[in-house]
Amino acid sequence: MLRPEISSASPFAPAVSLESLEARSQGPRYNFGIQETPQSHPSAKASAATPTGTSGAAGDRSSSSSSSSLPRLAPRTLPAQGSYFGNKRSYAEKTCASKFTFGTSSSSAQDNNYVRTVKTPLSAGNPQRSGYKSWTPQMGYSATSSSAVSAHSPSVIVAVVEGRGLARGEIGIASVDLKSPQIILSQFADNTTYTKVITKLKILSPLEIIMSNTACVAGNSTKLFTLITENFKNVNFTTVQRKYFNETKGLEYIEQLCIAEFSTVLMEVQSKYYCLAAVAALLKYVEFIQNSVYAPKSLKICFQGSEQTAMIDSSSAQNLELLINSQDCRNNHTLFGVLNYTKTPGGSRRLRSNILEPLVDMETINMRLDCVQELLQDEELFFGLQSVISRFLDTEQLLSVLVQIPKQDTVNVAESKITNLIYLKHTLELVDPLKITLKNCNMPLLRAYYGSLEDKRFGIILEKIKTVINDDARYMKGCLNMRTQKCYAVRSNINEFLDIARRTYTEIVDDIAGMISQLAEKYSLPLRTSFSSTRGFFIQMTIDCTALPNDQLPSEFIKISKVKNSYSFTSADLIKMNERCQESLREIYHMTYMIVCKLLSEIYEYIHCLYKLSDAVSMLDMLLSFAHACTLSDYVRPEFTDTLAIKQGWHPILERISVEKPVANNTYITEGSNFLIITGPNMSGKSTYLKQIALCQIMAQIGSYVPAEYSSFRIAEQIFTRISTDDDIETNSSTFMKEMKEIAYIVHNANDKSLILIDELGRGTNTEEGIGICYAVCEYLLSLKAFTLFATHFLELCHLEVLYPNVENMHFEVQHVKNTSRNKGAILYTYRLSKGFTEEKNYGLKAAEVSSLPPSIVLDAKEITTQITRQILKNQWNTPEMERQRAVYHLATRLVQTARNSRLDADSLRTYLSNLKKKYEADFPKAEQVSGKTE
Repeated sequence: MLRPEISSASPFAPAVSLESLEARSQGPRYNFGIQETPQSHPSAKASAATPTGTSGAAGDRSSSSSSSSLPRLAPRTLPAQGSYFGNKRSYAEKTCASKFTFGTSSSSAQDNNYVRTVKTPLSAGNPQRSGYKSWTPQMGYSATSSSAVSAHSPSVIVAVVEGRGLARGEIGIASVDLKSPQIILSQFADNTTYTKVITKLKILSPLEIIMSNTACVAGNSTKLFTLITENFKNVNFTTVQRKYFNETKGLEYIEQLCIAEFSTVLMEVQSKYYCLAAVAALLKYVEFIQNSVYAPKSLKICFQGSEQTAMIDSSSAQNLELLINSQDCRNNHTLFGVLNYTKTPGGSRRLRSNILEPLVDMETINMRLDCVQELLQDEELFFGLQSVISRFLDTEQLLSVLVQIPKQDTVNVAESKITNLIYLKHTLELVDPLKITLKNCNMPLLRAYYGSLEDKRFGIILEKIKTVINDDARYMKGCLNMRTQKCYAVRSNINEFLDIARRTYTEIVDDIAGMISQLAEKYSLPLRTSFSSTRGFFIQMTIDCTALPNDQLPSEFIKISKVKNSYSFTSADLIKMNERCQESLREIYHMTYMIVCKLLSEIYEYIHCLYKLSDAVSMLDMLLSFAHACTLSDYVRPEFTDTLAIKQGWHPILERISVEKPVANNTYITEGSNFLIITGPNMSGKSTYLKQIALCQIMAQIGSYVPAEYSSFRIAEQIFTRISTDDDIETNSSTFMKEMKEIAYIVHNANDKSLILIDELGRGTNTEEGIGICYAVCEYLLSLKAFTLFATHFLELCHLEVLYPNVENMHFEVQHVKNTSRNKGAILYTYRLSKGFTEEKNYGLKAAEVSSLPPSIVLDAKEITTQITRQILKNQWNTPEMERQRAVYHLATRLVQTARNSRLDADSLRTYLSNLKKKYEADFPKAEQVSGKTE
């Protein structure tokens, strides 16, 4: 393997600051009798880069109570010397004109040091889509951009590097979530289609992708860069010099930053040069935009190989509606919506990740299923655990902020640190209740989590915090209340000046309330004190305008806004008192911050235990969600064998939508009968059935119960679907070309452990070509041991059952009923799956007959169809020898399956084998009958 040609990086001077992330749900300790007015959070808006730095996802901090938002880039003065990355393209253009230098001797060298943000295809001419204009792009993976999963706003930065020369195709990826202090490394060999890379990136849903500048040289871009930009049209692409992809520096970073509990990752990645190179560039870049560095021994760093989880490509995720509903992106009629009863952001993120990347390790899956089973059987455990888990905040994001050391102290940094210390205290106080709840658990996984909570470091940190922080300081909702919590968080008598400042603040707030009361008496108006983070304290009043003197407010009141009969306004004196209040608040925050920083420095060495807590809370939350879903429907625990067998299974999403329970069907696929051809009229349920099988497979492999009376699954390493038949304007693909691209992807990547679902292939071209393509694809897939379900209207494909013993024909039944009102026949769909191919002939013509199509056209169509059918029947053939071989084949596969999976006792097994022998002998008269018909 060739190593990247990389040299050490120069000293780094940040050009931009990125506000530390903060969970801004807020609430009070002291109540001043003031009403708080919630303000809606504007969505993060993109703004152009300025000469003083890079602007970006400016999540408005002015809302009253909100969950975590995207990080905000706060422009700062760009240093003239020693910049590690330079800046974005627009800044580069302006600084070149201003003769700024960045430690380089020539203009060309200077240009190369800039971080270039690449404008992706379709962005030209559209300022909203230009890469350098937006730091809050829509995700490239459309399945994650819906409101149904809006909590998963993009906050992941990914570095990608590819080997050169003989090592081309060897990919290194490093990713960090700005909301979670965890770095994930991956390295794998990919083929020329770069399927694994694209799938991995779409699962990560990146905010920004970093690549080497050598990958996108004008007119000579690498294939990997081209494919990524095509698949992620709305994601920022930043390029840096390849020398910063330094594997030696990457290894040093890991040794320096990785906490002791996860230090074994060093052994895994020592020879993984490309993921080491990627992490070197990633951490330097994050330091650049974040304007802070991670504390030593503070990060969880793990290596994930591509073989640890099942692969589901983005097209299949959309077809199966895993995260986003294909009809309405705003509703939660998705697999994520069906299973998501999580109480914490971490649990929701883990569920989403598991759905997109199901497990392939049977032992791990069964451990999860054991936990779900215990939760369902022990009602006290279920409700007790749910009560405790629901009180946890976003532990991962909290930890992410705590392990970052800001390079500059600001009011916002101070406020964030104080808030997060209160959140930390709140979180640690929940450890004992969680431990008590898990104390009597029996399952190994739950016992393991209980053991992790026995860590003495939780108690040490909490004790150190309580020596400085008031016992009643806690997380509460509401920005005014949370502001009060922060003001009075530190105990009295620790800092005399802080105590004085807090008394001053309290007096000012009391004066504001008193002043508004006086105004209410003066004007005989029902005034009340309100607060919002944008306006500070202000006055509100609800009154009919006709009750006002001259239908107007007194002239003393300014900045008046009215909604129906509700007035909001302020006064000049109140504005001045707000300014005094803010000044006093800044002094309090500054002094509190000094105390908090000293406290944090004392607890840093113990803080790594929070990684265990974060992992335990998110996993327990997801398992509780699985158990909750089971209580709402009759789900069953799946087994894992070499057979896909589902008794009376139904579609989990359809169950949520339908008033009545969906029709249940059986499924049986083995290695000896691994190819099902499914036929039936339009709207008979073929597509729904295919999706149902895939959804049940995914549910089983993430550790959830499944919607069925009984279920057994073979672990699927890959899940492929070919269902959609829409045109794709963006890639200039017709329906047929889209079909061919999707089926080519399946053919190139499927293996013996795949689950393949194909729905109506070949519809986009004429019948002869469609049948030919379907036939050829089926024969290729038949050479694999993959489990394949192939739904089609081409009845000619049903003859594959005669040629291949591992093919089974199935069809959806329909019934014919008489429509007395119109004196015509109609089709009643039963949605029942039965053996054999459909006996319904010309169901398309019947559908046309009940439409408004002229009768003459329908009659002509019937006559032509009859002639074509007669010609096809002449070519059908079968022989007794083929029937005999088929019977022998099926007997052999049943015997092998019994030997592998049977749990029967000796007598039951003897009875089963006797019945199997009788069935085999009964197949020979059928062969003789076929022989007679042939003669």
